[in-house]
Amino acid sequence: MLYLGSDADQRADSYRVRKGGETKAMSVTLRPGESQENLLKRFRKEVVKGRILSTYRKKRWYVSKSEQRRLAKQRAARKARRKMLRRMEKQR
Repeated sequence: MLYLGSDADQRADSYRVRKGGETKAMSVTLRPGESQENLLKRFRKEVVKGRILSTYRKKRWYVSKSEQRRLAKQRAARKARRKMLRRMEKQR
């Protein structure tokens, strides 16, 4: 929840995401002389840094263990292929 009001100086902004069974809280405290825009900008950076949105997007739908393994194999194969192509480019 983002507090933008007269008592914004006293409160911290926080965002909660459930992870497994725990709740991860993201908070940013207003610094002296800091504008609301900069506070919001710092909050967004912390959310990105904490990978909150990506975690939320991944957990939006259930993915079975076998599907996770299959996707991991695909990612690994693609990564290996790209690495090999980069090596070949450097040798030229």
